[in-house]
Amino acid sequence: MTYQEQIAGADKLIKSFNGTWDGIDAEAVARMQLQNRFRTGLDIARYTAAIMRRDMAAYDADPAAYTQSLGCWHGFIGQQKLISIKKHFGSTKGKYLYLSGWMVAALRSEFGPLPDQSMHEKTSVPALIEELYTFLKQADARELSLMFRDLDKAREAGNEVEVQRLVNGIDNFETHVVPIIADIDAGFGNAEATYLLAKKMIEAGACALQIENQVSDEKQCGHQDGKVTVPHEDFLQKVRACRYAFLELGVEDGIIVTRTDSLGAGLTKQIAYSREPGDLGDQYNAFLDCEEVTDLASLRGDVVIERDGKLMRPKRLASNLYQFREGTGADRCVLDCITSLQNGADLLWIETEKPHIEQIASMVDRIREAVPNAKLVYNNSPSFNWTLNFRQQVYDRWAAEGKDVSGYDRARLMSADYDETELAREADERIRTFQKDASARAGIFHHLITLPTYHTAALSTDNLAKEYFGEAAMLGYVKGVQRQEIRQGIACVKHQNMSGSDIGDDHKEYFAGEAALKAGGAHNTMNQFAA
Repeated sequence: MTYQEQIAGADKLIKSFNGTWDGIDAEAVARMQLQNRFRTGLDIARYTAAIMRRDMAAYDADPAAYTQSLGCWHGFIGQQKLISIKKHFGSTKGKYLYLSGWMVAALRSEFGPLPDQSMHEKTSVPALIEELYTFLKQADARELSLMFRDLDKAREAGNEVEVQRLVNGIDNFETHVVPIIADIDAGFGNAEATYLLAKKMIEAGACALQIENQVSDEKQCGHQDGKVTVPHEDFLQKVRACRYAFLELGVEDGIIVTRTDSLGAGLTKQIAYSREPGDLGDQYNAFLDCEEVTDLASLRGDVVIERDGKLMRPKRLASNLYQFREGTGADRCVLDCITSLQNGADLLWIETEKPHIEQIASMVDRIREAVPNAKLVYNNSPSFNWTLNFRQQVYDRWAAEGKDVSGYDRARLMSADYDETELAREADERIRTFQKDASARAGIFHHLITLPTYHTAALSTDNLAKEYFGEAAMLGYVKGVQRQEIRQGIACVKHQNMSGSDIGDDHKEYFAGEAALKAGGAHNTMNQFAA
């Protein structure tokens, strides 16, 4: 409904109570309704799932229409990100949120900082989803509150042109609520545990769940060693559990992102069950590193399998884990991805050890032979040294082309000594265009950075601490923070407004009329920032 239709509907309802509701103002009701567009997390999940589906179709038609997100570990961080996006770009189109299990473990666990090994409370994940959307909804309420105040001023001034402009802006208001891709790790247990957690995440508002093919109780960060994968059928049980959760809750177009860690995972906890040669279990087992058994007396509690008519013993570590043959990671990734897409996944995530477009594309090309519209979510990870990686890529290309690289030490390319060189400039340009180029060449629909706001919080705090506790003292805060907030138009420079003080004043006026004791009067120090 339009703003005027919303008011009319509220007015009709109020009048139906024969005067007993006359203390309720219809326009105030309409305003509060507009400020709370999403009543439940499921409303958000359904709304944002539709956005992602449209964006996926747009990418299929044009790879330049890729999407992006930044990982956020607190509702305020997510809120400020979306406020900033609207300020700078005028629209949130194609911009999502990412919820990182790593950041939940490191920053939101009641145990304190933990490694990314699924040791944090599983309930902290849906709790953060709910928190993020609470802050985004508050951003809606705040922006609309400012528009309502401007509308009242325009009416008082008799400026009908401004009144119509503001009403049109209210009718076409773009919400800060955007899709969230939420990390469910390896499911935090068996398929039933995955289903139960998936339901909580969806109920909190998640429209996209990212699940990985590691063993739950051996789960490692994607950029650390010691990763252990599971057979495909075990993983697909959890994929199906996520789909059942979406369907049960009425989010029929919910998105499942299946992540494969096979490129860096050299171990498996179990041998896959196989019914016949060439089936999925047999294909998984074919990657095992085995040795032929020629002496039965050498077997001591070993598991043996048949391969090409021979009795083979998979190599097993003291940890009771089996290892894969070296050099099979890419082949296993391709099989993982094709299998996932053929069994209900919507998007893929291939965890790589470096940001190299042709490495990613070499796998995606093979996947697309089986599933032509295969699309990736890609982690533009802070675990990569982007500067060093791209400088080395340029160095290697130059060397292969016969270009003189004698002025560069490949092992020292991270050094600031090279910052103003031709090689560094070319590397930086390749970093700048990485997302566009990778989306065009390697099928990447969504680019995210998992932990950016973890690093920005640390960096900005370090800079402030160095100045404030040093010679600059209070000038360190004023010059480095507040002056920049004012000049760059950062919304939270008016922190009372950002926390909801003005919205509270609106409510006081709705509830108490002229008797309202409001905080936003002439003596509120936030007025110092009016200019």
